[in-house]
Amino acid sequence: MKKCLPLAVFVLLFAGCSEPKEPNFVFILVDDLGFMDIGANNPESFYETPSIDKLASEGLRLTAAYAAAPVCSPTRASIMTGQYPGRLQTTDYFGAVQPDEVGPNYADSRMMYPAPYVDQLPSDEKTMAEAFKEAGYSTFFAGKWHLGNEGSYPEDHGFDINIGGHEAGGPYGGNKYFSPYGNPRLEDGPEGELLPTRLGHETANFIRESRKKPFLAFLSFYSVHTPLMTTPELEAKYEAKKQALNTPTVWGDEGLRKVRQSQDHAIYAGMIESMDAAVGEVLAAIEESGIAERTIIIFTSDNGGLSTSEGHPTSNMPYRAGKGWLYEGGILEPTIVKWPKNTTPGSISSDLVSSIDYLPTMLEIAGLASPVTDGQSIVSVLKGQSEPERTLFWHYPHYGNQGGSPSGAIRKGPWKLIQFFETNTTELYNLKEDPSESMDLSGVHPGRTESLLAELKRWQDEAGVLFPTQVPK
Repeated sequence: MKKCLPLAVFVLLFAGCSEPKEPNFVFILVDDLGFMDIGANNPESFYETPSIDKLASEGLRLTAAYAAAPVCSPTRASIMTGQYPGRLQTTDYFGAVQPDEVGPNYADSRMMYPAPYVDQLPSDEKTMAEAFKEAGYSTFFAGKWHLGNEGSYPEDHGFDINIGGHEAGGPYGGNKYFSPYGNPRLEDGPEGELLPTRLGHETANFIRESRKKPFLAFLSFYSVHTPLMTTPELEAKYEAKKQALNTPTVWGDEGLRKVRQSQDHAIYAGMIESMDAAVGEVLAAIEESGIAERTIIIFTSDNGGLSTSEGHPTSNMPYRAGKGWLYEGGILEPTIVKWPKNTTPGSISSDLVSSIDYLPTMLEIAGLASPVTDGQSIVSVLKGQSEPERTLFWHYPHYGNQGGSPSGAIRKGPWKLIQFFETNTTELYNLKEDPSESMDLSGVHPGRTESLLAELKRWQDEAGVLFPTQVPK
């Protein structure tokens, strides 16, 4: 005669096997990846990104998604807190020179002293990790942090696990992109192990181990930041591809810098392929763990592609300039969101989005209360609805390593105004008609120029931003 389990035991067993109802979040942040560096945005790209392109075919591609700053640390702070860097005063990459640290000959080549900036992620700001940890989520971070020294590492801002995150803005220790890494938060792997591959492995393992409980996994690649390094095999592959194209490298000028205007850098292409393969491993782990239907994936970058300095590895054409500038090449980001049953596979949105929006959006999806932020939830955009016109702001009161000068910017609808602090001048562009920012319309539309500048100045006052100061002559 078949024996039946007691009802109480059956209920306990069933409860122990039930899946959590809370959504999981996988946030993938690539360093220095340009809008035109992925195939989904640029079918003619020299680079190969099959994993990222597949993600785009399964989710929503945002074509007007911006970084809150043209360099890394400010944007990373905005992602973690939902606040503009200008409000936090975290406006330059952490480790950049402060105004009281400039050299004796500084005034010979500069018109202004840079504004001071806060070089630690403020401890009184609730981060993405802290918000989810309070709600019972497991929180995981792997890769580049660059948001403060020891005492302000990922584990100090809500992450249960930190693999590889410390103060460095790039993989500068050991053998850099190859093990041994010389990273105080990352154990060395086998000699010659590739850093993006390792970070992908670690993230995929965490996902598999955490599939039965809600989690936030934040994969923050050091790639494709300098130093420019790849494997000999990948370099040879793309050198052959470049030779087969048989086209010369195209260069232009941006201010006093030369700017790359064609994609054909073999080492950079190899770096992108390695990063893309690691993304593929993470996406596969989500599928294999049986949690794809309740896992939201956000993929983006922290600033535009590097085109005017430090090896000039990529071209952002048709967008102007690149990392370190407030032109589109410096702040327009490749961005994809996959929210199963909500984002339409292969869809595109041109609604304005900023890195300040991710925190409130994720919290709304999870049904959690959001702190007051500069960002706004884009849940309706993700569901295919268009948002009312909004205004975005930027504040970069510094000289960038890439040639940019102290400036601020505002975008409202198709109009974008850039304010240059050195010369107290403005440039106005209609991005719908002129995405390359080739025609300054400030003289053609003085009323619109004056209105946008006034709105930008009101925001600067409200946010309490810090400004550069004139060098005495």
